[in-house]
Amino acid sequence: MTKISSWGRYPKHLQTAHFVNWPEQVAPLTTKLPNGFLPFGNGRSYGDSCLASNDHVLSTRLMNRFISADWQTGVLRAEAGVLLSEVLEQSVNRGWFLASTPGTKLITLGGAVANDVHGKNHHVAGTFGRHVRKFSLYRSDVGIVECSKDENSELFHATIAGLGLTGIILWVELQLKPIQSSLIDSQNIKFANLDEFFTLSREIDKDFDYTVAWIDCVSTGKNLGRGIYMVGNHATVGSLELPKSPKLIIPVDVPFSMVNRLTLKAFNTLYYNKQLSRKVEKKVSYEPFFYPLDAILEWNRIYGRSGFQQYQCVIPEDNAQFAMKEILTSISNRRMGSFLAVLKRCSDITSPGLLSFPMQGATLALDFPQVDGTINGLFDELDKIVMQAGGRLYPAKDAHMSSHFFQQAYPQWEELEKLRDPQIMSRFWQRVTR
Repeated sequence: MTKISSWGRYPKHLQTAHFVNWPEQVAPLTTKLPNGFLPFGNGRSYGDSCLASNDHVLSTRLMNRFISADWQTGVLRAEAGVLLSEVLEQSVNRGWFLASTPGTKLITLGGAVANDVHGKNHHVAGTFGRHVRKFSLYRSDVGIVECSKDENSELFHATIAGLGLTGIILWVELQLKPIQSSLIDSQNIKFANLDEFFTLSREIDKDFDYTVAWIDCVSTGKNLGRGIYMVGNHATVGSLELPKSPKLIIPVDVPFSMVNRLTLKAFNTLYYNKQLSRKVEKKVSYEPFFYPLDAILEWNRIYGRSGFQQYQCVIPEDNAQFAMKEILTSISNRRMGSFLAVLKRCSDITSPGLLSFPMQGATLALDFPQVDGTINGLFDELDKIVMQAGGRLYPAKDAHMSSHFFQQAYPQWEELEKLRDPQIMSRFWQRVTR
C-alpha cells in the first residue's frame, strides 16, 4: 500500500492507496474496505474532492488497458485508469484528438468523467462529458451497471461531474474528433486591461476553436487584468507526428514557497513584456499549446511543503466583466497573486452532469501558496463577490468552500446524494453537505 495526496497537497490528509489491476478485482476489494473510501485516479484534483473520508482510496490507475478502437469513426473504449496522454499517443497519428481536454493530459479517463473537465474549446464543444458515449460502473449495492444517455440515464448524468461518489468507473467509451495535423495554428494577442479582454473575446472567439487568456493579476490601475490572449485552431496542413518535448522535473520539495510578491511581480512583468508586438502568429505543437505545465514534472513542489490552493470560479455572462474586476482588485489590494492566472469565457452549451461546473460567462483560475490566515481572508472576500454575482466554484479545485455556498451554487446536490454509492464518501462531500 502507498501513501498519496491531492495535487495541491492541502488539506494534509495522506491517503492509503489500494490498487486494482483488473476490473474483476474491484468487487472483492471493496468488500474489504471500510465505509467511506473513494475511487482515485492519477491524483490531479487540487483540493479534497479526491480524498476519502476514511483516508482509504481505491486506485484505478493500473486499470490502464485499451479495450477497443474504431479508427474509422473515432470511437474508443478504454479502462478508467488510462491517461489522456495515453489516448493521445494512440489517436493523434491516426488523425483523432480529444474532443475536449483540460490543461493537463495527466489525468485518467475516470477522473475526466468524474470531474466533467473542460478546456479551451468549451464555447464550441462543451465539457468532456458531452463526448462520453457510455461507461461501466461498479456499485457496492447492485454490482456492475452500464450507463449511457439511454440506459441507466439517471446514473449516467449523476456520475458525470459526480466526483467519484456514484461508484467505481471501470471503463469509458468516448467519441474523438478528427484532425488533419498535430500542429495548431495559433495567435498570441496582447491586451492592455480586462475591458480589452472582453472586447477581444466577443470579437474573435467565433473564429477559433480554442481560446484562453493569461492574466497578469499583479497589475493595477489602467493595467488591471492585462494579459495575453492565446487562440488557435487545428492546422489543416502538417504531419500527424507525436511531439517529442523534453521534460523538466522539480526533484525535491522546496522548504518554502517560491511563489511570493517579488517573484510574482518579476515573472508577470517579464512574461507580459517578452512579446514585443501586439500579435504573434505561429504553428506550434499541440503539447505546449494545450499542456504547457505538463512539461515540468512535479511542478506542485515549487509551492513548498505547505502546498497550495487553486481558486477557480465561473461568473454568469451579465455580471462577469464587473465581478472579474472586483476579484482582481481584491487580490491586488491584498498584495497577493498567481503565476497561473487563466481567464476564458464559457458558452451556454449544456453540460450533461448534475454538478457540472461551467455556465455561460467567464471563468478565472488562480493558484495561491497555502498560508493559513492570509489565504482564508482572501478567499472569504472572493467568495462574497462570486456569490453576489451568481457564480460558483469548481469542486475539483476546491479546499475551502462552505456548505452554504456549495448548496446555493449547486442546488441539484441532493439528487446526487440520493444516487451516491452507500460505501463511498469524500472529505469534500462531507464538508459541503453535512
